[in-house]
Amino acid sequence: MNIAESSAVASDLAWFKSSYSGAEGGDCVEVAAGTGVVHVRDSKAVAGPVIRVSPEAWTGFLGDV
Repeated sequence: MNIAESSAVASDLAWFKSSYSGAEGGDCVEVAAGTGVVHVRDSKAVAGPVIRVSPEAWTGFLGDV
């Protein structure tokens, strides 16, 4: 797992909000697929840190939740 240093790279990605997120805001996670990496961020802090994980790690995480 890596934390992206630059939010500029993250702004060029196509982000998708969790389907479990409500329209009223609150705790939301956004995900964007990159080349060989999955980017994850807090939708309330889009300029904040981005966690980068391998596609295999993301698939494993989704299988556990």
